[in-house]
Amino acid sequence: MKIIIINGPNLNLLGTRETTVYGNQTFEEYFNALKGKYTAVTLEYYQSNVEGELINKLHEVGFSYDGIILNAGGYTHTSVAIRDAIASIKTPVIEVHISNVYAREEFRHISLIAPKCKGSISGFGLDSYRLAIESFMIS
Repeated sequence: MKIIIINGPNLNLLGTRETTVYGNQTFEEYFNALKGKYTAVTLEYYQSNVEGELINKLHEVGFSYDGIILNAGGYTHTSVAIRDAIASIKTPVIEVHISNVYAREEFRHISLIAPKCKGSISGFGLDSYRLAIESFMIS
């Protein structure tokens, strides 16, 4: 099984950015722990702050991977283009958020990408990514 985690804007700052919301662990540290836990899964990671680069990566992997875990960050609430990219590919996408977006500002309550995703997971901290991997493994 081949799964890629794609993180959007500002998620490169995990571990230092708003630690009361996102925690103290860097994503690289967490990702290495995931790779150690899921040795039977080929896990890859990609991060970009640029909308077009996220779309390009979705197009690149969207026909050959078994699953995509996408945390589009702020683009979740604004990007019709990322929504369209998800709709255009064959690989199922699970939307992930570290924080509970429904307990935050009202503008975060609307996801433009969720209707095109297999499912959404939010509010479980970095463990949201693990839950997404587990979901792909049981489907």
